[in-house]
Amino acid sequence: MTAFTSAVLGVSEILILIILGYWLAAKNWLGKDSGKIIAKIVTQVALPAYMIVTVATKFTAKELLSLLPQLRYPLISMAILGVLSAVVARLIHVEKQHEGLFCSMFLNSNTVFIGLPVNMALFGPKSLPYVLVYYMANTTVFWTIGVYLIQHDSKQKTQFSLRTTLGKIFSPPLLGFIFGIILVLLHIKLPDFLMTDLTYVGNLTIPGSMFFIGITIYAAGIRKAFQFDKDLLGVLFGRFIAAPLVMSLLLMNAPISPMMRAIFIIQACMPVMTNAPVVARLYDTDTEFAAVGVASSTVLSMIVIPIVMTLIG
Repeated sequence: MTAFTSAVLGVSEILILIILGYWLAAKNWLGKDSGKIIAKIVTQVALPAYMIVTVATKFTAKELLSLLPQLRYPLISMAILGVLSAVVARLIHVEKQHEGLFCSMFLNSNTVFIGLPVNMALFGPKSLPYVLVYYMANTTVFWTIGVYLIQHDSKQKTQFSLRTTLGKIFSPPLLGFIFGIILVLLHIKLPDFLMTDLTYVGNLTIPGSMFFIGITIYAAGIRKAFQFDKDLLGVLFGRFIAAPLVMSLLLMNAPISPMMRAIFIIQACMPVMTNAPVVARLYDTDTEFAAVGVASSTVLSMIVIPIVMTLIG
């Protein structure tokens, strides 16, 4: 019961900020353009600063070096989910117009805009490296396999761009994480005034992320989030049942800490990645299905996360 209560309280912290972001969007204080600006500030400015400060001040070189081999667990999990998504798509006869998008949404999770705040609320700053390990795997898979699957639905002729893909994978948050690791490994300490500024900027990460999610849900339409058809239910099955179950089985006898196990399972059952509608729009595929998937899974994740925490706690 303690795990459930703790999870409910942690999710409540996040939910209040999402509701506030939704309310601000409903009042037209924050529009779609505001959402794009907030997303850029969070991912390109605030989150990298947050990574640098947290990694440089909370972890030792030994702790960080021990993390990299653990990348194999989320990568294996997503490989299994990729195969499973294709099987489920065939079984429930997913609409051809968004079959690739369905598979991409099935296997990739929102590891930053929801995953980071939720894990920080549940486990505190010590969760960050584990969150980032999953983020590295998830980002790599989404901007390669995930984007390829979404392109598959498009009638446009598209070509794979290695430069663009690498630019997406080695994003500012990941570069901030890497820079923080370098500071720790080389025992470099940044000046106090600079660390203070990075801390101020980094503190924008969690409220900014939640405002963005609130705006996204408002833009998609809260009513549509509860209009479940078989394809959307298939995505939700992937996000909230298949993903945490596959990860739990992979980690059953893994020689890792209880915190890492819990965080990997929580990260696995995060909602649909917020980049999915953006990429769908880019390749002129079923943007509405992607947007509704993000909204539905985000709203439902507030119920699912406490349940999962109780089961693994």
